[in-house]
Amino acid sequence: MLLRRCGTDALLVEVDSLIEVAAVRAALQGLDGVEELVPAARTVLVKGALPQVREALATVDLTHAPETRSREVTIPVSYDGPDLDLVADTANITPDEVVRLHTGATYEVAFCGFAPGFGYLTGLPDVLQQPRLDSPRTKVPAGSVGIAGEFTAAYPRATPGGWRLIGRTEITLFDPAAETPALLAPGDSVRFVVA
Repeated sequence: MLLRRCGTDALLVEVDSLIEVAAVRAALQGLDGVEELVPAARTVLVKGALPQVREALATVDLTHAPETRSREVTIPVSYDGPDLDLVADTANITPDEVVRLHTGATYEVAFCGFAPGFGYLTGLPDVLQQPRLDSPRTKVPAGSVGIAGEFTAAYPRATPGGWRLIGRTEITLFDPAAETPALLAPGDSVRFVVA
């Protein structure tokens, strides 16, 4: 674990894996004086309470992330994405099996980024873990559900992207006018269901 000072009241915690990120997030979440936690793929930015943060990090077990799922979110999906057959062919299974595997797993929001409301979800079955497209699309429609590497996600708005698209959802993933703009937050448990 590497700690880097960020300004006068923040610290960037650098680690080696998503499990370590989750362990750091769990150890610091709710710590008195911590104003904000921003987890990413290999870092956690912590604002506030630096002495308490350093003390908590000295005892954190990076090999195990405690269960910290804050809530459960269900996302209905129409599995008709343009890359569904590609994913099935690459995995050497049928499109129906892709849907069964994707809806049969429980995911956790590891971190958010790329675009507001875009949650990177872990828990994708091994057989569905596939690389990004060789050539990204210039515009992925809002609500598209895709996979890339070890992650699955739903695009909250139209953006460029290289994920393999297996379906789409009509659910609002990001609403800047809402009290809580992003539907998903790190630690949330997510299930996909057939719409």
